[in-house]
Parts: sequence; structure tokens; C-alpha cells
Amino acid sequence: MQYVVVDIIDEAELLEEGHLQLVDKILQFASLKEAVDGGAEVSVSFVNDAEIQVLNQTYRGIDAPTDVLSFSMEELGEDEMEIALEGVPQMLGDIIISVDKVVAQAAEFGHSFERELGFLVLHGFLHLLGYDHMDKADEKVMFGRQDELLAEYGLKR
Repeated sequence: MQYVVVDIIDEAELLEEGHLQLVDKILQFASLKEAVDGGAEVSVSFVNDAEIQVLNQTYRGIDAPTDVLSFSMEELGEDEMEIALEGVPQMLGDIIISVDKVVAQAAEFGHSFERELGFLVLHGFLHLLGYDHMDKADEKVMFGRQDELLAEYGLKR
């Protein structure tokens, strides 16, 4: 059963079919576990370090590549009003991942490419659902949930 519609864009053109399936499966699993409304949509894009660095500079003011960026469609800006249309799927947002960072961090942490890929996809997805790690208390909640989901799914270090 599909809980969330996943649109995957591999701009880096480095992922294999099994990797794309992993992305979809972990998002379906997390959607079920987090009770996301069926039919919600999420976009996942895979880019290289140069592309994510431009996005990081543009949207966060940080002129360096990062591993994952999340852009939530659910977060309301100042003076924005929530709009919910009946019969229109909930758009959760966009997750952008640097494949270069997936490779480097898998090697750095001594685990598989698949584990790092799953970790970053899940991390970005939890951000779309409102989890954050701006302070120690929030970090404990988010990282704890992330570890629980990864372990239950079977992606261990």
C-alpha cells in the first residue's frame, strides 16, 4: 500500500534502481509510522555538491555543500494563512540530497551507501513533518525517532 506519493529526481544520475526503490520504501514506512495522511506528496531530488552548495547559499546563507536540505510546504511564514483544499493531496515538500555527501559520509562513518542514503532521506522527511534539532531537547526527540525508525526498518550501522 502506498501512503505517500514520492517523486524522485536523480539529477546526479548516480543512483541505481535499487537505491530509488529504497528511497520509496523508507518513505512509505516512515509515512505509515508517522501517520501521514494517505495521498500526501513529497519530492526527493539527488544532486551533486556544487548544486547543493548553491541552494545552501541561496536559502540558508551558508556557502558550503551540505548533505540534505528540506523545504517544507507545511511551514507557514509570517502573515501566511493555511490553505487546505478538499480533494487536493497534501504537499509535504522537497528533500534535496547531495549524492557526493552520501558517498563521503558512508565511508567516513564506516557503513553502507544504502544506510547513509536511508538516513538522509529519513532525516529530510522528518524535517518536513516538523521535527527539528535547533536545540538539545528537539535534537534528542528528532534523532531518537530517526534511530527508532531506521532500526525498525532494518538499516543499521
